[in-house]
Amino acid sequence: MATTTATVIQSNHPPILPKDFSAQQPETIRLYPLSNYTFGTKETQPEEDPSVLARLKRLEEHYEIHGMRRTCEGVLVCHEHNHPHVLMLQIANAFFKLPGDYLHHEDEEVDGFKKRLNERLAPVGSQFSGEGVNEDWEIGDTLAQWWRPNFETFMYPFLPGHVTRPKECKKLYFIQLPKKKVLSVPKNMKLLAVPLFELYDNTARYGPQLSAIPHLLSRYNFEFVDENDNVVAVTPGTPSDHLPRTKVLAGGDDDGQDTGMTDVKQNGYENGDDVL
Repeated sequence: MATTTATVIQSNHPPILPKDFSAQQPETIRLYPLSNYTFGTKETQPEEDPSVLARLKRLEEHYEIHGMRRTCEGVLVCHEHNHPHVLMLQIANAFFKLPGDYLHHEDEEVDGFKKRLNERLAPVGSQFSGEGVNEDWEIGDTLAQWWRPNFETFMYPFLPGHVTRPKECKKLYFIQLPKKKVLSVPKNMKLLAVPLFELYDNTARYGPQLSAIPHLLSRYNFEFVDENDNVVAVTPGTPSDHLPRTKVLAGGDDDGQDTGMTDVKQNGYENGDDVL
């Protein structure tokens, strides 16, 4: 009877672990694999404005009554093959945006933001059950503030000195996804998992705000875990009690080693266009 064994590749020159290099940095962030999350669809959510001009006109009306508009968007991060990926929405196969939206004028910042996230991504009715359905959003650090000085499309990551009454402030927040989460996206949108290397320096495709996300996340060290909660990779220089272990990809008995995730090529993944 033939048997199948797994080939374990080991290096004759194991890496030299650097001394701790994480002073004055935020707490290390744990990222869970994309496969931990469940994705579905819900009813279409049409855009409120048929054109950019109509949206700017509505902004002007809001400003006249309520003052500066407050907009909140979330940078939701998980990992695939030990590389951070950001979840974002794609509308009409062309326009990319982060989950979130402008706050209603009477809402407090964090509570209002959570309501907007739920409108975009929370499952509805009895569509799903089990772990991750009713998980609350954990709103983390403010990563950036973008300012709209006038009733125009341009926004800046600083407030020009001559501007004392900006028309809109958009804040980006880091959102650490829990171990399990169920997300449901409107049928007229796509939910994408975009790797940082696809966003980096890619203003032509994603614009200045989204292409700046790798810079914003560079302040964090990450700890990557697999579906079984085993730490499989860490940012070099990060103190950790865990070291990645050899993955047995096929065959053998369960001897306690981390079997990890099978490294399967994703169709169409090279361009960061996976639809969830």
